[in-house]
Amino acid sequence: MILNQISYLDCIVFVIFLAPQLLIHVGPWQTVRWVLGALPFLVFEALQLPFQFVKERFLTPFRYRSPFVQRATAFQDFVIRCVRYTFAFMPASMGRVFFSKAVALPFLRFRMLRHGFIRSPITWQEVNRAGFRGLWITPDQSKRPDVVIYYCHGGGFFMGSSYFYMEFLLAWVTLLKDGGYENPALFALEYTLVPDAVYPTQVQQVFAGYEYVLSIARNSSRICVGGDSAGATLILSFLLYIADHPDYRNRLPGMACMISPWVTIVSEKNRNTRSDYLNANSLHLYGRQYCGWKVPVDDPMVSPGNCKDLSRWAKASPRKGWFFLFGSEEVLGPETRSLIGLLKKTGADVDFHEEQGGIHAWPVAALYLGETKDERLKGLRDIVKVIHQRLG
Repeated sequence: MILNQISYLDCIVFVIFLAPQLLIHVGPWQTVRWVLGALPFLVFEALQLPFQFVKERFLTPFRYRSPFVQRATAFQDFVIRCVRYTFAFMPASMGRVFFSKAVALPFLRFRMLRHGFIRSPITWQEVNRAGFRGLWITPDQSKRPDVVIYYCHGGGFFMGSSYFYMEFLLAWVTLLKDGGYENPALFALEYTLVPDAVYPTQVQQVFAGYEYVLSIARNSSRICVGGDSAGATLILSFLLYIADHPDYRNRLPGMACMISPWVTIVSEKNRNTRSDYLNANSLHLYGRQYCGWKVPVDDPMVSPGNCKDLSRWAKASPRKGWFFLFGSEEVLGPETRSLIGLLKKTGADVDFHEEQGGIHAWPVAALYLGETKDERLKGLRDIVKVIHQRLG
């Protein structure tokens, strides 16, 4: 199931679904208090945002515009500017509601109805087991899958849900099905968010989820593990965990797909760019809280980029290698390039695509913001192509 680009109507409907959930989960007093407290700033930004938008997009010579603005449509440019301000200044408690199931699922159903789908042709069901929970997505729940994607969503460890990513995940399974797989499946882990739990809870849940996926796939070479941003961090930590346990080395996944991974939790290389919507200071704050009080922020298990042991990465590398997608304008880009270079030194099979002018997790965002179908699906098609090449 592949839907069209989101519209301004979709944005309005999303806010309609969001507003009551903020009142329910954050509370009317806290919501109003934050809005009133931030009102002077919001008014200032409300005036600045359209001014900066018009100034850079229409009054600045093309060569002096940021790399992302040079390639983006006006709609994409405006939405990303709004996301940039939201990420930098909205409290995590409110952002958590923004990405929650209570908001994302009815919004998805609205999007489906607007495109003529009463129900999705790709089915999903919730999985609740001791130690983990998630969503199992596949065309036929009664058949064994011939390939399985094991995915961890992003959100800075503080926010996000598989339901917010559902349209992206459904499109991924659809492309696998269209590409020749009989019954592709995807398991999206719903790990516990901070501050409800901190490391190592999330990595333990990733491990438990992998055991569940392996019990269905039977053959680990059929599994592609992946994630974006903080979700990719968890996958990297999970693979390092396996590297330390010899009993699991013959159960390594077939390959790994990393979308804009948050390689090193706190790094001087994580610096703001003119294009990206992420903010390095906010990221470092979230990352330190994910580590908790007992684990140093530079511990390789919590911050995989700090692992420089080639032999350990060689043991952690999936059998058929790695595939990285990230943007040249990302705050996290420099650390991603460093990890790719490190993995290549181990002899692992590493492919990557660095999108020029691209920003954080653009393959995910493009599915919603892309102007044409080709633009919306480019990142996913690249991923599916590599899965076919590596896993058969």
